[in-house]
Amino acid sequence: MTQKVAIVTGAARGIGLSTTDILLAEGYRVAMVDRDGDELTQVAAARENVLAVIRDVSIPSEVEAIIAETMAWGERIDALVNNAGVADFGPIEETTFERWRRVMDTNVDGVFLMSQAAIPALKETQGAIVNIASISGLRASTLRVAYGTSKAAVIQLTKQQAAELGEYNIRANCVCPGPVKTKLSIAVHSQDIINAYHDSIPLNRYGSEREIADVIVFLLSEKASYVTGQIIASDGGFDSTGVGLPALRK
Repeated sequence: MTQKVAIVTGAARGIGLSTTDILLAEGYRVAMVDRDGDELTQVAAARENVLAVIRDVSIPSEVEAIIAETMAWGERIDALVNNAGVADFGPIEETTFERWRRVMDTNVDGVFLMSQAAIPALKETQGAIVNIASISGLRASTLRVAYGTSKAAVIQLTKQQAAELGEYNIRANCVCPGPVKTKLSIAVHSQDIINAYHDSIPLNRYGSEREIADVIVFLLSEKASYVTGQIIASDGGFDSTGVGLPALRK
């Protein structure tokens, strides 16, 4: 098989689904991984050149199965997008160890396990890894003790991957999305929250799933062939303004 193959985790919706669609348009075959079997089956059925893999990236045996199933189907792995993630927001004193571990299991352990398992195949293709973190991993914010810490770990893990895998011509980069307009954010963000975000982001708007996915696919492409170990905030400038107080920008 000469057609490139990508694995995208958390592919049933949102950034993962948008990334899948762009990769398909670029000529990839895509193994779509998600633990939400109903949603994954539905979206995969509407697409060609995809493999629906209903697995949990936080479980080592499941990760081994993801790689095995992908190789049996596509015979190679050229790109890995570690997008699967869990969001759990709350005050430090209310974050139980169980909640903490639930976030770490997917957000950190899943990225580590998937990347490690894919290395032999990526060596063969001199492929690329893109990990999805968050601007919450670049700077602290309220209610994000587990989420923000997990994403900071992903950022450091990306640098470790770049440092150690470069000798095999495997590139590893990280995308840190800012506020993104999704079905979930539309449903749960009040108008006051939306206004506050717009006031704090230099581009004065949320990003779209497609805008984040475009950055991911660029980093996988030959156009980024000399880019590795980089942490790219795709956030409308949100991180550049610190806490983003409008009064400090005027």
